Amino acid sequence: MKLEILGTGCPKCKVLTVATQAAADELGLDYELAKVTDIQEIIGHGVMMTPALAVDGQVVLSGRVPQVAEVKELLAKAG
Repeated sequence: MKLEILGTGCPKCKVLTVATQAAADELGLDYELAKVTDIQEIIGHGVMMTPALAVDGQVVLSGRVPQVAEVKELLAKAG
């Protein structure tokens, strides 16, 4: 599973990264985590507000920082 954090590296992006790693680890997923900081690439995903989370190329969350439990739900649905 490829997980991408879309954002410029702001504090909210860092919190989303930590929450995503925690959720994926708790679910026991085999995943690759990438950080996408290039604005053009972020816009190419259709994201207008960061941070955002993409799972296997599909944006599943944008514009806010969720709790770990919510990220787990998103990953479980996507996986």
